[in-house]
Amino acid sequence: MKYSEFKAPKGVIKVELSLLGDKISEIRLSGDFFIYPEEALEKLEKSLLGAKVDFDSLMAAVKNFYQTTGATTPLITPEHWVEAILKAARGR
Repeated sequence: MKYSEFKAPKGVIKVELSLLGDKISEIRLSGDFFIYPEEALEKLEKSLLGAKVDFDSLMAAVKNFYQTTGATTPLITPEHWVEAILKAARGR
């Protein structure tokens, strides 16, 4: 699994992921951020499975997650999630 830590304005986002070609086959998100409701984190992970690892595809998946779940992540934006995932995919 690839791993990265990304410092967002309100916490660290830790990403562990596996790729199958250029798509996410497995992903685990953790860190010291807040997400409401807490069980939404698992939904975010599921929404990213099969997503192509490029900025536009990841952004679409993350924005769709927020729109369909109504989840909130204080001071963490879709861009922060995407940056964290891309950093892990690049192995940095």
